[in-house]
Amino acid sequence: MVKQLTLTEFSLPERKMDKIEGKSKEEYIEEPVKTNRETLKEAQEDRKYFLLSVDYDGKLGKAKCKLYDSETGELHVFYDNTGHKSYFLVDLEPDQVNKNLKVVKDKSFVRLEKVVKIDPYTWNQISLTKVVVNDPLAVRRLRESVPRAYEAHIKYFNNYIYDFGLIPGMPYVIKKGKIVAIRPEVDVKEVKEAFGDADKITQEMALDWAPLFESEIPSVKRVALDIEVFTPMMGRVPDPYKAEYPIISVALAGTDGLKLVLVLSRGETHLKVNSDVRVESFNSEKELLERLFEILRGYPMVLTFNGDDFDIPYLIFRGYKLGLLPEEIPFEMGEPKRKTDARFTLGIHIDLYRFFFNKAVRNYAFEGKYSEYNLDTVAQALLGMSKVKLDESISDLDASKLVEYNFRDSEITLKLTTFNNELVWKLIVLFSRISKLGVEELTRTEISAWVKNLYYWEHRKRNWLIPLKEEIMERSSGLKTAAVIKGKGYKGAVVIDPPVGVFFNVVVLDFASLYPSIIRNWNLSYETVDIEGCTKKRDIRDESGAKIHEVCMDRPGITAVVTGLLRDFRVKIYKKKGKQANIDEQRKLLYDVVQRGMKVFINATYGVFGAESFPLYAPAVAESVTALGRYVITSTKDYAEKLGLKVVYGDTDSLFIYQPSKEKLDKLVEWTRTNFGLDLEVDKSYRFIAFSGLKKNYFGVFKDSKVDIKGMLAKKRNTPEFLKQAFNEAKQRLAQVQTPEELEKAIADLTAQVKEVYRKLKSKEYNLDELAFRVMLSKSVNSYDKNTPQHVKAAAQLAELNIQVLPRDIISFVKVKGKEGVKPVQLAKLSEIDVDKYYESVRSTFEQLLKSLNVSWDRIESVTSIDSFFK
Repeated sequence: MVKQLTLTEFSLPERKMDKIEGKSKEEYIEEPVKTNRETLKEAQEDRKYFLLSVDYDGKLGKAKCKLYDSETGELHVFYDNTGHKSYFLVDLEPDQVNKNLKVVKDKSFVRLEKVVKIDPYTWNQISLTKVVVNDPLAVRRLRESVPRAYEAHIKYFNNYIYDFGLIPGMPYVIKKGKIVAIRPEVDVKEVKEAFGDADKITQEMALDWAPLFESEIPSVKRVALDIEVFTPMMGRVPDPYKAEYPIISVALAGTDGLKLVLVLSRGETHLKVNSDVRVESFNSEKELLERLFEILRGYPMVLTFNGDDFDIPYLIFRGYKLGLLPEEIPFEMGEPKRKTDARFTLGIHIDLYRFFFNKAVRNYAFEGKYSEYNLDTVAQALLGMSKVKLDESISDLDASKLVEYNFRDSEITLKLTTFNNELVWKLIVLFSRISKLGVEELTRTEISAWVKNLYYWEHRKRNWLIPLKEEIMERSSGLKTAAVIKGKGYKGAVVIDPPVGVFFNVVVLDFASLYPSIIRNWNLSYETVDIEGCTKKRDIRDESGAKIHEVCMDRPGITAVVTGLLRDFRVKIYKKKGKQANIDEQRKLLYDVVQRGMKVFINATYGVFGAESFPLYAPAVAESVTALGRYVITSTKDYAEKLGLKVVYGDTDSLFIYQPSKEKLDKLVEWTRTNFGLDLEVDKSYRFIAFSGLKKNYFGVFKDSKVDIKGMLAKKRNTPEFLKQAFNEAKQRLAQVQTPEELEKAIADLTAQVKEVYRKLKSKEYNLDELAFRVMLSKSVNSYDKNTPQHVKAAAQLAELNIQVLPRDIISFVKVKGKEGVKPVQLAKLSEIDVDKYYESVRSTFEQLLKSLNVSWDRIESVTSIDSFFK
């Protein structure tokens, strides 16, 4: 018989954490660890490497490049030897800066240099002074001592990348102590043809960018890591910085075939596990961690899912409790309060949770296939795999089940980077090449940081001065349209009011990359909209015909060039390449990666320039884009109706047309190309679509029976399981409908299904787990002093019975009769369930769907009355 875990079995002697390296535990947690752990080999002369990231070594005061050798599977490091230092720019003469004692007397001050930059607005030369310092932190300090500090908010290692024109993800060689790019040989014939009619700047950039998309992407040796920790109650997530409980299991899955689980021994004589998963058992937790760290030394890259927030800090602080020294632990933490990364000191650590959490990645690279960001949801959507389902806490599992559960998590994490010929890993490398961010920073930042870095790199390449946000605002005019959506400073996209009801045979016409195409066609950029001293101008008008801005056409705008470049690479080259019959499957998959990657950047361009947090924030540009978008979509709708087409709905860049003829669609497509220079194409064809009358709220079934739902599905993770199941059954039933006659039968079935849900609620046939809402407790129960949410009320009831509840615990509760209205599942009984409240949950889930099918809720309630339960 296999023993169950008890915490007393792990009462091991632990190192106290009152002081670590002379600091209190609290200080240690809030500051990055600085140790002598670096053991990466230095890069060798004349060997080919792939640059994966650039960092700053504070001890040496140098930039360090992390380089991957694809032949040996090792990571090497190259330290800068040019004397490159931190700096910022001021629009003052050197003698004026010399009078500023706060600057020149600072302990980090090195020298002043006279530099010449190009003004991006006029393309004229401007003179500035460079303030050079020894320490990157001094830039943050000294920039407050001058009237205007240019380029002072850029991280040092990004500055290094700009100054040396480095491109992470691309191949390099070390020559005579310098890092030198290897320019891959690629066929640029298609590129020259695609950009033959573009301006000179765009043509030059297209040739420069072509190798980014065609050159080899290295398959980096890597291992996925997942830990399991003893927990005293189900649903509790231990605090990784306190690391109070033992690590009982660690699973590893590697690209080299490694399938290994390290477990704490409980005296088992035999473990039933998959034959290809190896298990190593340890008598002490310290020995387990030492073995883990020994294994990790053989890998240049570690993958986790939520490792920044949990696995890595837990390993670090648990290691300290067990007496391990900093140099024995190959990880270190940044600053948790600033959500920085957990670093693998022997290589690179990528937290895939942070990558998949990126909304641009989810929406554009993976077309919104996952709605939540947990490992199980992402894996089901992309891999068709699930975590091992548990009915008990980790601590109650027998050893065999623990090994199975733990290994599956590491296996899924690895497969998220290997499926579809390493699609995700190749996307990460491609994003790095485009954004010029190292893979570690890229996977931990939002799309706005990617776009910002790309533009900064391009500015520096042209020797353009990167403007300050306030300067951009000063040099452009104000907004002209009123916000329609609260929190937005200008009017957004147009959405045509939909009808209520069902329409068979609906075709959706979509403007291919509408906003990016507008940016390119109208030359929109922060330095071209509403500027002075322009000789050739073009008016920007909204859907009413009113002029709201004007754009300068004297020179190509940087945003227009970059956005248009990516858009044309995708549409004119890579979408076509992916459909060629004479290329192998591997090449097709690569082209799919390339076009997905471009789509992410293309669709982000407009949004970032309308976000106040973006350093190149240009609201006049964003407003011009949406105004032109409204003008295009309303004009196209009007012309479609002149052709006799019935437009039933429209949203931002799409028109939903009911039973159109091909001839009329072709005329509409040609009209938009002639009048706006925009491509209108068939995007979707619905067998039928049901509108609720609300914007962005419909249920559609494509001709291949796949379902498309907008707005009316309860996607929240705390939706009770019985409701998720019922809605999925309704979705599957409607997907079978082929004709209006079949729809009537499906509506009757759906009505009966809702009635059955009501009956089962009334009869208490659902169990408490099926009825439970599950919400994470974000802070301590006592910190809620007013407007107490339901899950907090349930947590308070547990606390009153001396059941410990902590921040990060998942609280499972049900709705009951009585003053509080809720109870934690552990304390509730089925007889206490408030059926009326669950009726309301059913209604909120199904009402919009039924309304779109012309079924009023009154009709539902008429067949779900109390009397109907006795018929």
